[in-house]
Amino acid sequence: MPRSFYCKHSEQKEMSSHTKWPQHMNWLLAITSLEWKTLGMVDGGSNIVEANWESVSSILQMSGMIAGSALCQTFHTREGCLKAACNLVQCGITNMCVIGGDGSLTGANLFRKEWSGLPEELAKNGHIEKEAVQRYAYLNVVGMVGSIDNDFCAQSHQRTFFLEVLGQHCGYLALVSVLACGADWVFLPESPPEEGWEEQMCVKLSKNRARKKRLNIIIVAEGAIDTQNKPITSEKIKELDTCMTILGHVILASRMGAEVVIALPELASCLSGNHAVRLPLMECVQMTQDVQKAMDERRFQDAVRLQGKSFVGNLNTYKRLAIKLPDDQIPKTNCNVAVINVGPPAAGMNAAVRSAVRVGIAHGHRMLAIYDGFDGFAKGQIKEIGWTDVGGWTGQGGSILGTKRILPGKYLEEITTQMRMHSINALLIIDGFEAYLGLLELSAAWEKHEEFCVPMVMVPTTVSNNMPGSDFSIGADTALNTITDTCDRIKQSASGTKSHVFIIETMGGYCGYLANMGGLAAGAHAAYIFKEPFNIRDLQSNVEHLTEKMKTTIQRGLVLRNESCSENYTTDFIYQLYSEEGVFGCRKNVLGHMQQGGAPSPFDRNFGTKISARTVEWITTKLKEAWGRGKKFTTDDSVCVLGISKRNIIFQPVAELKKETDFEHRIPKEQGWLKLRPLMKILAKYKASYDVSDLGQLEHVQPWSV
Repeated sequence: MPRSFYCKHSEQKEMSSHTKWPQHMNWLLAITSLEWKTLGMVDGGSNIVEANWESVSSILQMSGMIAGSALCQTFHTREGCLKAACNLVQCGITNMCVIGGDGSLTGANLFRKEWSGLPEELAKNGHIEKEAVQRYAYLNVVGMVGSIDNDFCAQSHQRTFFLEVLGQHCGYLALVSVLACGADWVFLPESPPEEGWEEQMCVKLSKNRARKKRLNIIIVAEGAIDTQNKPITSEKIKELDTCMTILGHVILASRMGAEVVIALPELASCLSGNHAVRLPLMECVQMTQDVQKAMDERRFQDAVRLQGKSFVGNLNTYKRLAIKLPDDQIPKTNCNVAVINVGPPAAGMNAAVRSAVRVGIAHGHRMLAIYDGFDGFAKGQIKEIGWTDVGGWTGQGGSILGTKRILPGKYLEEITTQMRMHSINALLIIDGFEAYLGLLELSAAWEKHEEFCVPMVMVPTTVSNNMPGSDFSIGADTALNTITDTCDRIKQSASGTKSHVFIIETMGGYCGYLANMGGLAAGAHAAYIFKEPFNIRDLQSNVEHLTEKMKTTIQRGLVLRNESCSENYTTDFIYQLYSEEGVFGCRKNVLGHMQQGGAPSPFDRNFGTKISARTVEWITTKLKEAWGRGKKFTTDDSVCVLGISKRNIIFQPVAELKKETDFEHRIPKEQGWLKLRPLMKILAKYKASYDVSDLGQLEHVQPWSV
């Protein structure tokens, strides 16, 4: 069995010559950030510590670096590399997992390249045995990108807040922050503002103030420059009336960490879309260096392209949403596009509505808001909605338009009348399974009601994440954050006591996404879901496993249960069964509707903004095809669900999704997240096999999709 070590920084100590380390496949986990911080690896001694199961227990919720980090100039020298290599050989380490940024991964790759000559030189100097040269001739290095993430929210008196975001000459954090909070202006290293930007920015802020917008937010990425390569800093902009602030996901980290261990030599574990892939480390590093080179040479379009499709999409979305062109510069289409919320509320749906409205107006459409779902649609609760009407919606939870679970079937005549009265040319539905069923009912009424022969598209928005056609739904991330935070608080409440097990019930209907992923994020012992049937023997096995766990230093347990995982094995039943064991105390907690509330997470804000903008682009394309021809939309591809599937955002006709849907239980027949079940079991110390990633290509060399 390979052993794992982690590198930490403390006072320099010499390693005892009597220390015995196993001379087989050992792993070193080097956690770094910003620069190649390897003081612990160079100093050796007690700075390289064996990591075991218990030493990494209950650290999921902790921020920062548990192993510590320190600058090490010595590592940049040959002498420092020799010291580090000697320490690794003495520990029997032949594999390194490096967590850090591009500087860290570049340093790791250079260290690997120099490694071939290091053991031989150490042997010549008498630091290691000559036989060890052959045994340690090759060093496997796997890199995992570790970056910062932050979100903010502010409302104050009429001022302009200027926020400087870290990123080391990469504008990604600044760009997604703009989309998440609806900021007024952003400065990016990859996309410098045009000449005269100072005046343009002041004009825009003045217009926003004139519209009674009390708060203006400007975000500048670290390393932002103008077209002359001159830096744009907070000092340059603080002449404005500003308040300056400089700002310095557990599941993704768990997935990436698991991929690192099983990755092939020389391959880094990466995420493409929401799918884990493996890429050559040096190619990733080279791509990062290419971006900086393009910016240095003022090839800013190339710099943006090299950042990848996601960055380009974020930038284009920001440009559409941030600045409204004068009305006389927007070509009118004479098309009316209606937006409606249906079903239970979910965090992020307001961000989706805001994005749809503003992108629609930018395309020249007249945007209509339908209040209170299909019930309000039938009653004529329809109003035109403008650019400023949706200002500040991004960070608000719930549904500002109002939403109900009522389906359109019994209101078809009334809805037809409203469609005709308001000349609605396209319909955008934002919600979950009820919206999906509503689309099916409306498209089935084509023959009787020609008013429904218009482009209709749905944006999946539900905390349950049970929508066919999409791996992710808006709102699920916020609910997951709530579950994880609650589980962390519950575990912390028992930090002073021992031998406690907590049973937590989550929402989701028959979809176990929240229970499974919440369990993975919170470090749960087990998660019971409908798609993986269990019986009394499984429950007994879990109890026995927890009983053994209580004999270690980890005297606590966490079990999640999906609300509809079993008709008979209820939360009360499981609670009583666990309590009967008598070895540990047991508590239960039903989270309930708190999972639907709260402000949307940064992911849900950005995902809702981007995916909703894409739906309006799709609607615009469809309407352009029919301009002047009176075309009726009666084909399957005119009624779609827009979702993310693995690495792509795709439109899928609802007619095709019917065969992929379990209508009785309101879930897709196939769910990609189920592949992560073994990972949770492995982390809970059960025996299981896990490998869900595949080989990938770098984004900037792949064909671009629309």
